[in-house]
Amino acid sequence: MASTRAKSGTVELPTLDDTIAWGARLGEQLRAGDVVVLSGPLGAGKTALAKGIAVGLDVEGPINSPTFVLARVHRARRPGHPAMVHADFYRLLDTDGADLLGELDSLDLDADLDDAVVVVEWGEGLAERLSQNHLDIALHRSADSDVRTATWRWHRG
Repeated sequence: MASTRAKSGTVELPTLDDTIAWGARLGEQLRAGDVVVLSGPLGAGKTALAKGIAVGLDVEGPINSPTFVLARVHRARRPGHPAMVHADFYRLLDTDGADLLGELDSLDLDADLDDAVVVVEWGEGLAERLSQNHLDIALHRSADSDVRTATWRWHRG
C-alpha cells in the first residue's frame, strides 16, 4: 500500500479490519502537529479509521466517537511520542445559527498541535483552519458491501 506521506492517493479497503489496519499504518507516519480531517457519510468508517490511527500512534484508549463531548485526548503510551486529540464536529454542524468558528476556537485544539496529532471527524470546512498542514481523507462505502474507498490529500502551507 502506498505511503500516505505521498501528496495524494486512493486505497480500497475491503473490510472494516482493513480500514483499521490502514489507519494503523497511517498513524505510524503521523507526527505532532499533523491534523487529519475525516469526511464521509454515516457508516463510512471514520471512527474505525480513527481507531487504527490510534493503534499506529500507540495512544491510550478506548477510541469511541466523541460526538457528545466534541473532543477527547488520548495520551501517548511512550514518552516523546504525540498524543491524539480525537474530535467529532457532527454535533456542531447540526446546530442552526451556531457560531461554528467560535465553537471551534473554544475547543482550543490548536493549542495541542505542538504535542499531538488532531484527528477530526465531520470537520471538513472547519478543521482545516487549525493548521495549513493537514491531511484530508474522504471515506466512501459501497452500498451493498463493506468495501470502503479512502481518498487522501495532503495540504501543506
